[in-house]
Amino acid sequence: MAHQKSAQYDRVVRKQYRELMDRCKVNLDRMDSELPPPVEDFQDVLKDRGVSRRSFIKWTSIMTGALMLPPMFKPMVARAAEQFSRVPVVWLHMAECTGCSEALLRTSYPNIDDILLDTISLEYHETLMAAAGDQAEQCLEKALHDFPGKFVCVVEGAIPLAMGGKYLTLGPKGKTGLQLAREVTSKAAMTICIGSCSAFGNVQAAKPNPTGAVGVGQALGIETVNIAGCPPNPNNFVGTILHCLMFGGLPALDGLGRPVWAYGKRIHDYCERRPHYDAGEFVEEWGDDGAKKGWCLYKVGCKGPYTFANCGRIRFNDAISWPIMAGHGCIGCTEPNFWDTMAPLEKPIQDATIGGGEATVDHIAMGLTVATVAGIAAHAGATAWVHRDDKDTANKE
Repeated sequence: MAHQKSAQYDRVVRKQYRELMDRCKVNLDRMDSELPPPVEDFQDVLKDRGVSRRSFIKWTSIMTGALMLPPMFKPMVARAAEQFSRVPVVWLHMAECTGCSEALLRTSYPNIDDILLDTISLEYHETLMAAAGDQAEQCLEKALHDFPGKFVCVVEGAIPLAMGGKYLTLGPKGKTGLQLAREVTSKAAMTICIGSCSAFGNVQAAKPNPTGAVGVGQALGIETVNIAGCPPNPNNFVGTILHCLMFGGLPALDGLGRPVWAYGKRIHDYCERRPHYDAGEFVEEWGDDGAKKGWCLYKVGCKGPYTFANCGRIRFNDAISWPIMAGHGCIGCTEPNFWDTMAPLEKPIQDATIGGGEATVDHIAMGLTVATVAGIAAHAGATAWVHRDDKDTANKE
């Protein structure tokens, strides 16, 4: 009986994935016909950058697994990567430090993710574009006119609401960040918040928050995909765009709007120092014998047990290292209000402000694990990538 149920379950799963594959092919065909033509051939770019076909295939395998898809989707990931540079992107800067843009630019040697980011079709990015003043404004207006409902709006930074948003004015016309964000996101196919400031307000919203800064979703009352982190890993941004190209919809999101494939597990779950935690071997103070031996940093403030992100798996600086590996505890930068509740505390949270301990966070993690499994099936039912006007029309009807 158990064998029959298992075989029946396998058949259902295979059928769902075949249907999902068919939907993916249809969507990629549609995107291929609708998106602007690429400026450069992606395979030629890879060859010019010295990236072999074998390296590209290896990358597609890694990214397929990261997106929680079976190996049969590797050709679809490769095809989506070839269309990556055809997605028009309007990148807005609000109240921020430009660290998220810096993270996307700082690379020491070309890999697939870096090349995708180098070739992305940035129609507007205040930091990177040569134009300024009225010319920059014209570039933005042209992008909104040429690609209504087809471009991705990426927002970096929180939006101040105090004094009617006047703590942040942008451009030659003196628009507030709130006005500009509302105007651009209303015409976008989707809005991605890059970094924890745009996702949750975070550093800019830290107490006493005189500017009234909040995350983009809260400020505008819209659904956003939150690539949290301070700064986030560029791979999480790349993977989200690839998912949207493949399936024409948002990836499965957790309760905070973060892609489950990237934020479905705790830092604690993949940490190389986790065995020391389980063995009760902790760094008691900076520079002690435990620190020299690479013991767990929980007692000196590591927030890994409370923080959901994939930093330990994909790492930073060309996957060389990440904060805990380098000897500093996680500060919880992918979580809301981390600056007020996590970052300044060099002791476990349950002894300070939040409470809960390992039993609580393990309970939370179990719930997220269930959500992750459900998220795989959610690919098939992802919300269609549609124009906001279409949504408004449907609501009126």
